[in-house]
Amino acid sequence: MAEIPGALPFGFTFDPATTALIVIDMQRDFVEEGGFGAALGNDVTVLQAIVPTTARLIAAARAAGLPVIHTRECHLPDLSDCPPAKHSRGKPSLRIGDPGPMGRILIAGEPGAEIVADLAPVAGEIVIDKPGKGAFHATPLSGELARLGIRSLIFAGVTTEVCVQTTMREANDRGFECLLVEDATESYFPAFKAAALEMIRAQGAIVGWTATCDQLQEALGV
Repeated sequence: MAEIPGALPFGFTFDPATTALIVIDMQRDFVEEGGFGAALGNDVTVLQAIVPTTARLIAAARAAGLPVIHTRECHLPDLSDCPPAKHSRGKPSLRIGDPGPMGRILIAGEPGAEIVADLAPVAGEIVIDKPGKGAFHATPLSGELARLGIRSLIFAGVTTEVCVQTTMREANDRGFECLLVEDATESYFPAFKAAALEMIRAQGAIVGWTATCDQLQEALGV
């Protein structure tokens, strides 16, 4: 067993043999200029800032033998899996499916939907394409975790208050123990990230725990 004594709201204990890392939506469309995040009017450099720490986290998980699972929020080319309530929301300069500088926005197979180069999956790692905010909705994630015998999940990625928190809540409802790496997740809105971290670990880790990448590396011994 491994332990992070300084995790919040209290120490987090986990078995590395039954733990996986899930990296949420570190895609060009969210992290780079010209993508959907920028089309919504956001400063994408805020998200770019966590790439080095997330790369270090992924390297640590690989060194410790933890499965690394990557997710991408994207849709079929005909948008049949994108409900109108999602497609029409807000007033972005580019909508899902529109042509953009990196291909059609948030469409599977387009350059913008790919994970940023510094965090790219390696051979054998699972990549989950998801049409919603949560990674369990309309995806094979539950089956993959069952196949691997996973009981605890370490989370990173973007954005903290939307896709990351949604997936953590889905995982919590399914009985997984969850920990979010604070310096490997980010929001376009710093106050939203801070609030999400508080919500996740409130009331005795009602959704899960939080800790830093350094703390997790120390627990894994890598």
